[in-house]
Amino acid sequence: MSTFERYLTLWVALAIGTGIALGSIFPDLFRLIGAAEIAKVNLPVAVLIWLMIIPMLMKIDFAAIREVGRHWRGMGVTLFANWAVKPFSMAVLGWIFIGWLFAPLLPSDQIDSYIAGLILLGAAPCTAMVFVWSNLTRGDAPFTLTQVALNDAVMVLAFAPIVAILLGVSSIVVPWETLLISVALFIVVPVVVAQALRRILGGGDGRAMRRFQDKIQPLSIGSLLLTVVLLFAFQGNQILAQPVVIAILAGPIFLQTIFIFGFAYMLNRMTGEVHCVAGPSALISASNFFELAVATAISLFGFSSGAALATVVGVLIEVPVMLMLVAIVNRSKGWYEAAPSVSRNTLSESA
Repeated sequence: MSTFERYLTLWVALAIGTGIALGSIFPDLFRLIGAAEIAKVNLPVAVLIWLMIIPMLMKIDFAAIREVGRHWRGMGVTLFANWAVKPFSMAVLGWIFIGWLFAPLLPSDQIDSYIAGLILLGAAPCTAMVFVWSNLTRGDAPFTLTQVALNDAVMVLAFAPIVAILLGVSSIVVPWETLLISVALFIVVPVVVAQALRRILGGGDGRAMRRFQDKIQPLSIGSLLLTVVLLFAFQGNQILAQPVVIAILAGPIFLQTIFIFGFAYMLNRMTGEVHCVAGPSALISASNFFELAVATAISLFGFSSGAALATVVGVLIEVPVMLMLVAIVNRSKGWYEAAPSVSRNTLSESA
């Protein structure tokens, strides 16, 4: 790991401050950049995400996809955490924090809307950024791609019914355009580009591809930081205008992220899954598909609603919190692999 990557958390903190400052100084500019979107998917951010995840996707040999089935435990843990635990734990935390503990500090007419926004976040597992987190933990790339694709398939069937149950409404208008465009932009396009580059550069002894990946890696990390700047610049005025509300909404989102990560990471260890799968499995479980959550909140409750604001707060704390969890995965590798069941599993799979 380079010196720059070692201090990535510091650079992210500086990017957050820079984004808030720029968003406050140049609000019209960032409103213009923020308006460059299709179905609530911001195109400049999409391009930056491509630059982040294409280097990782270039490492995937699609012949290895057939071996992913041996990691059924990691896939099962992720699916269980995402769909049987996460939406419901987020609802409980929302009711406790927003509906009870901090209700006196919030506008009473928006409390139900805030809780609805948190539920929408909890019911929308991550699609794009998880490739970045997996790469930073040296996660198994074929597993990550397969798990994300499987999650998206389940999301098509499960998102609307779960949200409808938790929000107590008879029907949910799922923004299918946002869902489909996000899958195309954040999975299909990067995979096609990465595999084309892999085919072009992968001949000979592989030196050409390694040189290319070494050159593009700083661009990948730089894109992550620029994404943080943009996300916070888009919401700079909101943060400065409603700091107490933002902080209160961040509380249950933060606790939810930590809880789901810890639950999935420990469950992977208990079931004997290897570390390079357990890391991405837990990180996929913990992170959110905020484009879908934001678009659904706006379509159901309106652009200026508490639900929309709650989903945006999820966007704001996603990167800093996930980087903290990435550090935990990396630093706990020795402890994780000390489990007898993991050691046996690792030996059997490497035999």
